[in-house]
Amino acid sequence: MARSLRPLLLAALLWLPQVPAAAASEQIDAASGLPVIAAAALPAEARDTLRAIERGGPFAYERDGVVFKNYERVLPKQRRGYYHEYTVKTPGARNRGARRIVCGQPVECYYTGDHYKTFKRIREQP
Repeated sequence: MARSLRPLLLAALLWLPQVPAAAASEQIDAASGLPVIAAAALPAEARDTLRAIERGGPFAYERDGVVFKNYERVLPKQRRGYYHEYTVKTPGARNRGARRIVCGQPVECYYTGDHYKTFKRIREQP
């Protein structure tokens, strides 16, 4: 019986999505369950936005700093007003583009390059 299941198991394995090696070794933030990205690994424009957040501004866009309502429920659930969003400039974009940094208090920041579909927790290098 076990012998007859082998072709079926092999076929099932072939249908499973392939996980790239980098994704398999990606660090996950324990608190949020989201992947982690080092601040140094962010695009240069995102690092510029992080520095502006740390300084308290000035910001390039009028909507920077508005409350992020987490409608997508990708980020950990928090009280309303906890998260604030900031635009990450996108070279060549005629509008604000899709890239954002969303921060909560005290300093809990996440990066999205696809307009809130996915997030990565930003970690400073030790």
